[in-house]
Amino acid sequence: MTHANGRSMFRRNDRPWRRGAAGPVSQPPEASHLTRYVTDGVPAPEPNGASVAEAMRFSRSGPGRMAMLFYPAPTTAAITELADAWDLHPLLRDDLLHARQRPKLERYGDDLFLVVRSARYLDEVEEVDFAEFHLLLRPHAVAVLCQGGRWIDGTDGTSFNEEDAATPDRKERTLLADQHLLSLGPEAVAYRLLDAIVDGYAPVLQGLAIDKEQIERQVFGGDAAVAERIYRLSQEVIDMQHTVTSMTDVLHSLRAGFGKYGIPDELQTYLQDVSDHLLRAAAQTAELRDALSQILNVNATLVAQRQNEDMKKISAWAAILFAPTLVAAVYGMNFDVIPELHWAYGYPFAIALMLGFALALYLIFKRSKWM
Repeated sequence: MTHANGRSMFRRNDRPWRRGAAGPVSQPPEASHLTRYVTDGVPAPEPNGASVAEAMRFSRSGPGRMAMLFYPAPTTAAITELADAWDLHPLLRDDLLHARQRPKLERYGDDLFLVVRSARYLDEVEEVDFAEFHLLLRPHAVAVLCQGGRWIDGTDGTSFNEEDAATPDRKERTLLADQHLLSLGPEAVAYRLLDAIVDGYAPVLQGLAIDKEQIERQVFGGDAAVAERIYRLSQEVIDMQHTVTSMTDVLHSLRAGFGKYGIPDELQTYLQDVSDHLLRAAAQTAELRDALSQILNVNATLVAQRQNEDMKKISAWAAILFAPTLVAAVYGMNFDVIPELHWAYGYPFAIALMLGFALALYLIFKRSKWM
């Protein structure tokens, strides 16, 4: 839930997202971002030494022009320069400086602010690794900030250097590859990023599903250590579900503003396709969570059955040992008159009685499958 010129209902003091640093990094300002000047959908590097303010002047200098700023590992100085050049709202400036936020959408006048999260699955440790991105959109300009210092595929953003500004890499191609789409405006860059992020959810869910199948085999194989793995994988699925659900709210809010903000029909169609993929991911995540819950219940039932079998064996052996103990206790009483005490066959008789009782009980329990 979002409010224009206000804060999202999702606060940054919610449970921190795990496994990934977020927020401005310590990095030289000259290597903190790259800029692309886009004219009629055709991107080109900015002139050497061009500032953020100069990029904004370019975007307003004629029709069909757009400035795109990409921050692989945003620094505090770079964010401050961006906020000053764009004259951002103080609350928006504060959001950019403090990451670890849930996906959300907020509008501050002509500025649209998006927080989105990508995900990739680390199969070796069976964890979902999230990366946070901030998008700023205004007429003829867009800025993308990788708050985790990593790109969607996990590429380290801190390795960015000045040579990258002249050589397009896969990060840039993800956003600027389609010239026709770029001609539709800054929202096209947001679509390209959202599309890449949502498409990245599919391999994550596939990895989780494979681990879920492995857990099922462990459960029915009687692995005693499987419960911990179920709990750990359930936590990953829950985190994934929170991300997908929040992203669904972002897409819904974005689509709700189509008519008001004049989004081209073609771009609306593309965003609808992203929304459909996201709904499919949400359904798969919910199914995984339900499946893991059922597996946990099945495992608890199987563990209870195994414990019940163990208790049967313990009870049976306790009864078998009780029989000779009872006989020994009777003949161990300190009475003067116990007929068998003075009988020549009294001792063999007591031993035979103990063994007879024990054998009889053993056969009874064995027949009842308690042994």
